[in-house]
Amino acid sequence: MAQLANEPVIQSVIRVAGLGKSYETAAGLFPALKGVNLEIRAGEFIAIMGPSGSGKSTFMNLLGCLDTPTMGDFFLAGSNVAYMDKDALAILRNRTLGFVFQGFNLLPRMSLQDNVALPLVYAGVDKETRRAKARAMLDKVGLGKYAESLPNRISGGQQQRVAIARALVNSPRLILADEPTGNLDSHTSEEIMRLFEELNAEGITIVLVTHEPDIAAHAKRQVKFLDGQIVSDHLTEQATA
Repeated sequence: MAQLANEPVIQSVIRVAGLGKSYETAAGLFPALKGVNLEIRAGEFIAIMGPSGSGKSTFMNLLGCLDTPTMGDFFLAGSNVAYMDKDALAILRNRTLGFVFQGFNLLPRMSLQDNVALPLVYAGVDKETRRAKARAMLDKVGLGKYAESLPNRISGGQQQRVAIARALVNSPRLILADEPTGNLDSHTSEEIMRLFEELNAEGITIVLVTHEPDIAAHAKRQVKFLDGQIVSDHLTEQATA
């Protein structure tokens, strides 16, 4: 079908084709992923689901360039990363991806502002710019007044907001969130998911791993893994809300 003159071009942020990952074990080669095919377009909000051992964590590690596939192709922002060396991967990861983890992963002896600025340190950004951008991201998640505080002075939900601010500070095209509400109570979890919804509404692509159906329900698309393969891929009610 021809592209209409005023129709926006929807680009793939991620495209994997025949993606596989195997590990050496005492019992022999174990295929954690078995030829996965998936496309994630700019602006999507996707929940990756599946039981323990289904391959979802392996898949997320590959998407985050934290591991390399043993077969297939993986295009991230148009670049085939399956064959990149570690240095090229690190550069692409820092420019393209933001990470949010279950355990927050904040450095306890650094202020919230300095924690948020860390990706900019690795990117070689000067100190004044780092501080300004970090403060702006803390303001964005409602924690600007705590910029000079240490992580242990704020709640778990606030720490996760700091982690989200850190993920945003490099203006990534994609946020990967691995069980981001796993250490939070239900009320705080809902607050964090509303924040993700707001970020997605601004155009940020979000891929979220969760085993909780109520958390996955916030996404616009759910992809379920089982035994190293995708067994379902469908839109949710949020997609038409």
